[in-house]
Amino acid sequence: MSNWADQLIREYEIGRKGLTTMKRELDPNDLADMNDQSKINSMIGTMTEAIDWMTIGKEPGKKRGIDKRAAYQRRAMADMDLFPSLDIVPKERELTEDEKQIIFNLIAELSPRERQCFIMNKAYMMSYAEISEELKIGRSTVQKYVERARSKISCRTDVVQSF
Repeated sequence: MSNWADQLIREYEIGRKGLTTMKRELDPNDLADMNDQSKINSMIGTMTEAIDWMTIGKEPGKKRGIDKRAAYQRRAMADMDLFPSLDIVPKERELTEDEKQIIFNLIAELSPRERQCFIMNKAYMMSYAEISEELKIGRSTVQKYVERARSKISCRTDVVQSF
């Protein structure tokens, strides 16, 4: 249930680790290996910068720009239509579009694992046991993620009283 950005970050980290291993195997006294080491250092730096971009959603080191955490995951979440169009119907009334946007923004600010567990539990009505089996984590861990997500969301708005 992880999105494409999380998977891409993992692939880049694996690639960077492979480059680091390759660099360690080079002989620092060999002229050809020193040239290769320079190129590998450049690739490692570029991959590190790309990972930082994907992780924080803005140019690393800049003070301005996209300040929402996980900007790429946020866009992917909207594109993937993870929840059933946020048609959450509280007992009294339907949510307005503004309220749905507020909930979407709050969910986007959760950690990837909190968001995953929360959506699976609240939008797809999966039990903690089903989520734990799907994600290969403990049932109590799933419960903690859902409770933490619910707490973060409910302290920010009255919209989610139905959760």
